[in-house]
Amino acid sequence: MNVQNIKLRFGIIGNSYKLNQGINIASQVAATDLSVLITGESGTGKEIFPQIIHQLSSRKHGNYIAVNCGAIPDGTIDSELFGHEKGSFTGAHDSRKGYFEVANNGTIFLDEVAELPLSTQVRLLRVLETGEFLKVGSSKSLKTNVRVIAATNVDLLAAIANGKFREDLYYRLNTVPIVMPPLRSRGEDILLLFKKFAADFSDKYKMPPIKLNEDAIEMLLKYRWPGNVRQLKNVTEQISIIAEERDINAEILKEYLPNYDIAKLPAIFNNEFLDNKTFATEREILYKILFDMKNEITELKKTVNIIMNAQETNIKYSKSQENLIENLYSSENEYLKKDFKIEPVKLLENEEILDDGLSLTNNEKELIKKSLSKYDGKRKLAAQELGISERTLYRKIKEYGLE
Repeated sequence: MNVQNIKLRFGIIGNSYKLNQGINIASQVAATDLSVLITGESGTGKEIFPQIIHQLSSRKHGNYIAVNCGAIPDGTIDSELFGHEKGSFTGAHDSRKGYFEVANNGTIFLDEVAELPLSTQVRLLRVLETGEFLKVGSSKSLKTNVRVIAATNVDLLAAIANGKFREDLYYRLNTVPIVMPPLRSRGEDILLLFKKFAADFSDKYKMPPIKLNEDAIEMLLKYRWPGNVRQLKNVTEQISIIAEERDINAEILKEYLPNYDIAKLPAIFNNEFLDNKTFATEREILYKILFDMKNEITELKKTVNIIMNAQETNIKYSKSQENLIENLYSSENEYLKKDFKIEPVKLLENEEILDDGLSLTNNEKELIKKSLSKYDGKRKLAAQELGISERTLYRKIKEYGLE
């Protein structure tokens, strides 16, 4: 089943590259029994991928059980997942089957998996490795044949470094990773989702649908949406019910967007009581933003250079170049084509774009030193935080003499 058919079947709205990539991975892995780890911010819609995987798999006729690990108290989570024997604890008046027993030959979705206690993580690791588990209060090993899919909005590598998540469990769960992009990076998908929600609430509440004018559309697309799709849906519902006008302008829309002005300036700390620690934190944020900007600008220059050189010399694109060009001109990048006139550029030998003591080279070096120090020299974790590959980090360490 292709990506478009999957969207129609599961009611998925959007055309962004990363969304389509996630759907494609889910459809390919469905035929296997590999564990899948879905990551992404809260409210992005991670729960749709386990349903896709289950429904497209050979287990579709088996049970599908979704478990919110963060909503179950630590004292009862083992009983919920693995079951218990009669009399195993106070209140255990009867034996009970756990989710892993009930979902045999089916799929179990562990949402907010980072919230599991360490003791439960050990039990889960055993199920993933051997397919065996023990009920609470029992010494008899039981077998289960369950496909495990997990999701989290937590940085698991940071949780591992802080001793809150088992590294061996992470690698067991992360056999196939799927990343759900935040709404703010999905471009025109925001407007598509708004229109869909507006139509749905119009039918639900028997009211004319709301419409956005050009200024409101621009504001909708610029907002950072910290609550992602969930927040967009709530905002659309609020406007549909409360707003007297059906034609929504920017002034009306702004009333429903919390901290709109602040959201456009993420590095500004709005507090009259500032100390040295605050300034140090903001400097690190600024360094990280500048570091990411440099990498993005460099990649964009390379991509544009590839396009222009190929056009000028009539050279055929390689596969990797075709992917870059497809990504650059995809529907999610329409704003690039509107706001920027692409012209031939020469890659700069010196990538420093700031002066007066605030060069990117110096700040990049300082940021790398801080990350390495934070993780006691562990390059893998430092690279994850910096958003670069270990290979790139190793090259930068050699380049700046940080060995």
